[in-house]
Amino acid sequence: MTPEALSAALFAIVSDRLAAVPDVTITESDTTVERPRNRDHGDWASNIAMKLAKRLGTNPREFALELAPLIQRIDGVSAVDVAGPGFINITLDAAAAGEIARTVVEAGDSFGHNAVLAGHTINMEFVSANPTGPLHIGHTRWAALGDSIARVLRASGADVTTEYYINDAGSQMDTFGLSVLAAAKGLPTPEKGYPGPYIQTLGQRVLAAVPDLLDKPDDEALAIARDLAYEYQLAEIQQSLTNFHVHFDVFFSERTLHAPDAQTGRTAIDDAEARLRAQGHVFEADDAVWVRTTDFGDDKDRVLTRGNGVVTYFAADAAYYLSKKDRGFGEKIYLLGADHHGYVGRLKALAAAAGDDPDTLTALIGQLVNLNGAKLSKRAGNIIELDDLLDWLGADALRYWLGRYPADSPLSLDGEKLRSRTNDNPVFYVQYAHARTRSVARNAADAGVTHADFEPALLVHPTETALLGALQEFPRVVAHAAELREPHRVARYLEELAGYYHRWYDACRVLPFGDEELAPIHGTRLWLNDATGQVIRNGLELLGVSAPDRM
Repeated sequence: MTPEALSAALFAIVSDRLAAVPDVTITESDTTVERPRNRDHGDWASNIAMKLAKRLGTNPREFALELAPLIQRIDGVSAVDVAGPGFINITLDAAAAGEIARTVVEAGDSFGHNAVLAGHTINMEFVSANPTGPLHIGHTRWAALGDSIARVLRASGADVTTEYYINDAGSQMDTFGLSVLAAAKGLPTPEKGYPGPYIQTLGQRVLAAVPDLLDKPDDEALAIARDLAYEYQLAEIQQSLTNFHVHFDVFFSERTLHAPDAQTGRTAIDDAEARLRAQGHVFEADDAVWVRTTDFGDDKDRVLTRGNGVVTYFAADAAYYLSKKDRGFGEKIYLLGADHHGYVGRLKALAAAAGDDPDTLTALIGQLVNLNGAKLSKRAGNIIELDDLLDWLGADALRYWLGRYPADSPLSLDGEKLRSRTNDNPVFYVQYAHARTRSVARNAADAGVTHADFEPALLVHPTETALLGALQEFPRVVAHAAELREPHRVARYLEELAGYYHRWYDACRVLPFGDEELAPIHGTRLWLNDATGQVIRNGLELLGVSAPDRM
């Protein structure tokens, strides 16, 4: 029996009890059962009696005592106890509790998936680093978190599009081009230009692609150097993300917002201004065009176009937001760096000015990460590159450790601990648990233990009860991680599950011992072993981490 099935049965019981009571209704969320902190109190607990007693004009304990015999009749429930002021503690019989092992194995990769966000269409933008250099450690945290958030959202029924906004318009691109061109000419880096050996490499690649580059007029040579180097650098960024197991559905170019339409001659930014003007939120003052975002809680109004006709970054933000809206995304999630707190208010004000509910826009603010032992890039000099981190630590350790903490917590990690192969390293601890389940399965096959036998009532050892209870929790953990945009909940759950599994492994045998004959308990425990491996595998997949069969 899953907690969802038990909650549904409890909902039916309480709904019947309330059928004759006017103006008192409940939802299925009211009858959600929770794990008691002390497992001696049962498998599941409900506070429904305490929630409803006042509305019913009765004592919560008395109402709980009224519900208890009805709950006792639920198939698979072995005991119901009313504790304290009205908590209802429910114990399942071993067979009902053990069924989760078969449920997990038969569901396979889909176990843990749920529908709490079904119908939600979400655009999630993250990383969005300038295409003027390699990805660094700051981008690394957002890449890991953003990808994991997208995975738990999808596992919970949401239709998610992950998007990388390429900042490929503006003065930084010309500065980048000038830096690459200077490198191609063998000249020093221009003032305020991009330094580093990677610029030298880009300059050499551009010169190899266009051997007569230096014979061309300066403006033409600059455009060629800028655009080719941009192409090479963006391709490198995309490859780094692939190596980090991070996938983007869309790479959206800022240049497209500035490009005139072939038919109308208007840009997306022009259209954004017209649409906001039609909403009544655009005005002219001080020789500039503004949006009155203070009407929607922003700390100041925002300029769209300066007096010299140059559009602002906010104008591009407005056009980009409306692009997301026009593409049908009912919800937009932005992952922003620690220095972008002031950005949240203007984004929400922009959503409101566009006629949307600002609550459909979520901005997650991340904090800085410090990694002890990491070395500055030899190519870029003043940053710690993602590629160097992957070479040093590997994608699995980096993904897991960055994913096991909330986004808003400053993070300081020890590189050597990430590399360690001990139980003090959580990613090793979890991956080793998975590898152990696969080893047990291989040994079971050699010994002739199969899934032919499954008698869940035999799973009565305390470590089995604890392990089964943990397996039942996985779909709820995934759902909560999705609703709260907190994939670290999956990582912490996996660490607990691995602990339950290791303790069970030490206490209970799947294989016959010595000359012991095969018995139903062996096949039944194989189901439990394989169910645990499946859940660990599914959880690691949500974190973008591999589940090795051998370690």
